Amino acid sequence: MHALRWWQKGMVGVSLGVLAFLYLPIVILAMFSFNDSKVTSFPLAGFTLHWYEAFLANEQMLRALGNSLVVALFATALSVAIGVTAALALDRYTFPGKQLFQSAILLPLSLPGIVTGIAMLNFYKQIGIPQSLTAVVIGHATALLGVVVSQVMARLAKINRRQFEASADLGATPFETFRRVTLPEIRSSIIGSALLCFTLSFDEIPVTYFLTGREVTLPIYIYSTLRRGITPEINAIGTLIVAASFVLIILSVTLLRERHQS
Repeated sequence: MHALRWWQKGMVGVSLGVLAFLYLPIVILAMFSFNDSKVTSFPLAGFTLHWYEAFLANEQMLRALGNSLVVALFATALSVAIGVTAALALDRYTFPGKQLFQSAILLPLSLPGIVTGIAMLNFYKQIGIPQSLTAVVIGHATALLGVVVSQVMARLAKINRRQFEASADLGATPFETFRRVTLPEIRSSIIGSALLCFTLSFDEIPVTYFLTGREVTLPIYIYSTLRRGITPEINAIGTLIVAASFVLIILSVTLLRERHQS
């Protein structure tokens, strides 16, 4: 019993150490974003908001931020529109190649981003799609489609099928059944997966790197500037991205949390 307690304490200690190793750099990033010095080293020179003001005055960084927001919004909308439709089809219908179709949708989730990016670049060149933000939107939507399909299908599997039968018996059309029965049941999974897709698309680098043209997104802009060294402005925008991503992920996890069915 005594040995078991020490084993449990040891596992807790290891877990806390791993968490500290993962999140301590983020804490340091936030600290340096408020440091009143261009040199990112200890000791801190003092507290300042100058680097956030400098970020807001940096037109190139703001343009890249705008590109990231546009790409993430359109990629999320496209993923949700196609993903919900695909999930409904996979849940309700049986057709030849159904398992293959489902596996093909979920495949990009298991592939490294660099493989997906290279494959899409080669394919887009063959069909005449130039490197641009439009290509990035299509690439992100393709890569994130599996997120929406998997989450919506998981929610659909928990719905009591008798609700659909009751709706049909009461004279509801298929569209009315979807609007009054299906949509309220899967709304949380749609919103949660959309928030997750937006976060992943906004932070995506490998696929974006191969598909973007002259207009770059914020992660690509930051990656290119890092070759000249880390600047306090990057610390500031990095802190804002971490804070926004944290909020979106918390919302996504909350909405996708399993609920007891009545």
